[in-house]
Amino acid sequence: MKMKKLILSALMLTATMAGYAQETAAQNEQKGTTEFVFAPHWFFQAQIGGQYTIGETSFGKLLSPNAQIAIGRQFTPVVGARLALKAWQGKMGYEKDIKTPEESYSFTYFNPSLDVMFDLSNAIAGFNPNRVASFGLLAGVGLNIRSKMNEDKYNALNAYLLNSAYNPNGNYVPLYENKSAALLNGKVGAFLDFRLSDAIKLGFEATYSLTGSKYNLKNEGGKDGSGTDSYVNLLVGLKIALGKTYSTRFIPAPEPEIRYVDKIVEKIVEVEKPAPVVEPLRRDIFFEINKTVIRDSETQKVKDIADYLNAHPTAKVMITGYADAGTGNDKINDRLAKGRADVVVKALKEQYGIAESRISFDSKGSRVQPFADNDSNRVSICIAE
Repeated sequence: MKMKKLILSALMLTATMAGYAQETAAQNEQKGTTEFVFAPHWFFQAQIGGQYTIGETSFGKLLSPNAQIAIGRQFTPVVGARLALKAWQGKMGYEKDIKTPEESYSFTYFNPSLDVMFDLSNAIAGFNPNRVASFGLLAGVGLNIRSKMNEDKYNALNAYLLNSAYNPNGNYVPLYENKSAALLNGKVGAFLDFRLSDAIKLGFEATYSLTGSKYNLKNEGGKDGSGTDSYVNLLVGLKIALGKTYSTRFIPAPEPEIRYVDKIVEKIVEVEKPAPVVEPLRRDIFFEINKTVIRDSETQKVKDIADYLNAHPTAKVMITGYADAGTGNDKINDRLAKGRADVVVKALKEQYGIAESRISFDSKGSRVQPFADNDSNRVSICIAE
């Protein structure tokens, strides 16, 4: 008899320890997640590098210094635009068998352009402000405003090109008239940015530009200036964000379910199971700025409410819509708050078949702010009980 009681006591102790372990594990579960929210912002760029004007002489003789500054705005995690000004020096050159005084000649130019930039890292892998490196593509249009050449070099070069000793067949034509020119310019390229801080990135950029034939003054496209010239730029510099690039939002985890330890020896030790307590269910459904559409990441919360109502036939749900006070005005925010409540009501009725009599709803606009974090107040709070 004593042995039997000892065995029963050991079994009860084991069950109690197992129940305690389950409760401790539940308490240690992650309490919620932090979500990054992109913030549109302005930025400034300063870059320096080199240019290669595609031509006929040796590669090294057509290299020249280049610099660029730009001001732009990142509208979304993927799409941005900038106004850029590239300038400094371009070069032209002739084949070595044409006995010119020099094989290459320089001139200054300015290239203002409007560029559109696409961040492929965010497009492919999602927005992450802590990403170490990101890459993308760009395209732009603008003007190439070229200066005159040095007058002495221009005259000497023309004389050599037309001199009968070097032009026996009369195939070489004079350069274009030595005066400044404004030519249409288009470019495509790629960029690679490395994060130094929330506000500063170190960027590398490579672009290919196509412009009018008069850019290098060589009369190869006809007297009307038809035809094209082209050049390649490699630049490195800093990109500085002017303002916050993102904010964070904490999303609380659903409350863990209550677990009970079952009776081990029913006939010997009667352990009464507590009457189940129906706890209210709360789900906070968050929305993007100026939106009343339920995101894919929030749809599980709507399903949680529907499952709760189906499991408790007498339960009802109260849905209250809100808007953040940091943006918009009362008229806009009242519309957004009502729309955020309405869209949850519609999903419960049409997707999950919840009776209208079991759903109540209200909206508070931005007059009531349930969260301290401004962005978290773009929300519908749903309480089922």
